[in-house]
Amino acid sequence: MNRRIVIVGGGLGGMSAAITLAKTHDVTLVEKNDHLGGKLNEEKRDGFTFDLGPSILTMPHIFEKLFTMHDKRMEDYVEIEPVRPHWRNFFEDGTIIDLPASLDKVIENADIREEDMGGLHSFYRYAEKLYQFSNKVYFENESERKLHTLKHYNPFKIIPHSDMSHTMDEGVRKYIDNPYLVEILNFFIKYVGSSPFDAPAILNLLPYIQWKFDLWSVKDGMHNLAKGMERLMEEVGVTIVKNQHIKSVEKKDGRIVRLYTDDAEYETDQVISNMEVIPFYEEVTKEPDERIKPYREKYPPACSGFALHLGVGTQYEQLAHHNFFYAKEQRAHFDSIFKHHTLSDDPTIYLVAPMKSDPSLGPQGSEIIKILPHIPVIDDEKPFTEEEYSAFKTHVLDKLERMGLKDLRKHIVTETLWTPETIREMYRSNKGSIYGVLSDKKINLGFKTPKQSAFYENLLFVGGSVNPGGGMPMAVLSGQQAAGRLMKGES
Repeated sequence: MNRRIVIVGGGLGGMSAAITLAKTHDVTLVEKNDHLGGKLNEEKRDGFTFDLGPSILTMPHIFEKLFTMHDKRMEDYVEIEPVRPHWRNFFEDGTIIDLPASLDKVIENADIREEDMGGLHSFYRYAEKLYQFSNKVYFENESERKLHTLKHYNPFKIIPHSDMSHTMDEGVRKYIDNPYLVEILNFFIKYVGSSPFDAPAILNLLPYIQWKFDLWSVKDGMHNLAKGMERLMEEVGVTIVKNQHIKSVEKKDGRIVRLYTDDAEYETDQVISNMEVIPFYEEVTKEPDERIKPYREKYPPACSGFALHLGVGTQYEQLAHHNFFYAKEQRAHFDSIFKHHTLSDDPTIYLVAPMKSDPSLGPQGSEIIKILPHIPVIDDEKPFTEEEYSAFKTHVLDKLERMGLKDLRKHIVTETLWTPETIREMYRSNKGSIYGVLSDKKINLGFKTPKQSAFYENLLFVGGSVNPGGGMPMAVLSGQQAAGRLMKGES
């Protein structure tokens, strides 16, 4: 008899688990919002189509597996296109450096020298080893704690092959002297919302992954990736329930046997939560504080973001699809977020101009500009005020206008702003975090929360707050891994 599985939350991890389990189990997915895909969300306003969530697709083969396991073709559900260049980097001194799809083409930038390329190739070989270690230990074999790695890797090679003794920044500087390249490689940390000065060096696999698997956009908007997955879910028999908010559970003998919304209940044999671990324990199973405290200490939230979505009535030819405008002092930027919990007056800004790849997303002659500087998560005892957010917005727009986006404010046709409070309300994320759990060498070595609940034997977690980590591909992989455990009878 097939087990009844209830999945709480329709983010990418929950959708991935549902699709993977659909052949052999009775799967019901319950989502509080009116759309699936979690942070893959959209808004149409004044002729513009805004992607409100993730903007970059990497490792598409992980998504493709969801379709091939059901004898489907991903390209029949969603169309993806490579992005060129991968992104453009703007510095305060006027230097502009493109990050191309090919490592060898980095030399085509005027500020990159032949001697820089030697270091960059050495860094690439180093990053490749980090990826090979991670692929074996985390992606293929699901190691979730330091001791677990001993099961799947030569114990004498773990430390050198994972560069366990260094931070991400230290790993970069072992090979790279060019200060612009240091900034660029350090900022790959954006994928997991942490600081390169505190995160473990293993995360230097991120540039290798991007160069190896390329960087992609989704035709007609990134949210169409979730729509394609939703269509697949419907075809393979997953029961989808939207606009239902799981608020409490019934427990029996160390198991969750029933889940409740305001006006419905769901009996279950197995629960998979795509809701983050700490909020699920706080809000749904309502654990006592002493049970949750160790999780708060070891798995604190990654950063949040100040997401400003602009439709502008002009075009900025200097922009690429993906752009970074760097702080004068990068360490000060990261320290403001993770050490001082303040809003920087000179943040590094990630800026997406998706109409560079897909002009159909807005009116002819216009531009979509998504502005996303990272900021601290919510401090409930001393939250940022509207006045502080307003001042920060001014700093951000001043910076962009100073660095080349002339008269940006004058050309704004429409805008939407998301703060950490908006993000927490919409997605029930821990303190408004975008990227799940913080990656910190001292606190957790970059490990996230284990997927198996320590409190309920029939509860598994998926998504960016659990291993293997944050970002769309890892969220999807977490769902596949959790489903695999169930099918193997491990939970």
